[in-house]
Amino acid sequence: MLGPLMALALTLLLVATWYLTSQSGSPAKTSADNAVSQSFQAGPPWRYGKAGARFTLVLYADLECPYCKSYYPLLRAWVDRNPEANLQWHHLPLPMHEPAATRQARLAECAGEAGGHAAFWQAVTWIYQQTRSDGAGIPENIQYPALTPEIQACLDSTRTEAIIQAQANEGSREGVTATPTLKLSDNQSGHTLVLPGPVEGDALLSAFDLLSSDGDTGQEKSAGTPAIAEPSR
Repeated sequence: MLGPLMALALTLLLVATWYLTSQSGSPAKTSADNAVSQSFQAGPPWRYGKAGARFTLVLYADLECPYCKSYYPLLRAWVDRNPEANLQWHHLPLPMHEPAATRQARLAECAGEAGGHAAFWQAVTWIYQQTRSDGAGIPENIQYPALTPEIQACLDSTRTEAIIQAQANEGSREGVTATPTLKLSDNQSGHTLVLPGPVEGDALLSAFDLLSSDGDTGQEKSAGTPAIAEPSR
């Protein structure tokens, strides 16, 4: 009996070892991964957070804007903590930051085209981590680590330029001239509110309370809502 029992024990040990090894080879999703794994429709526009959330934060941003660079991770973290709101990106490259601003917007768009919402936000995060801002761009010796032939083919074309220009034109029509700027939307009532500057989390919550209780429609800035810094102009 000793021989068969030892063989059985060895077999069970090998099975357990294989199971643990196979599990360790599959990294667990982080909260950020889960945040962009919701069932959004294909972009653009590119969204982050919970699909079907009551509120949407539209971030008008320039990938060379230093205020956007510092505010972007704070805003994403706020959305992670507040699932009643999701985040939508809106390109607004400023003339003073060209051509780097549009060049980097094209990279983000091409990454999103190739890999979807998660890939877009990963590209934006990487760009902000690498850029020197204020139009200086990313050093020429630094290449996007997730670059694929599909993304490169997109960069070699001009098809994303129309998307970026259309979003910039829309921002101009809405009177947005500085970055970052936030447009808050109540997806139930249709009420909207435009706030310039990087807005603190408590002020965002107050603004959403205002949207959900306000009987007026249209875009209307709340004079009592503070910003934590002046936007880049």
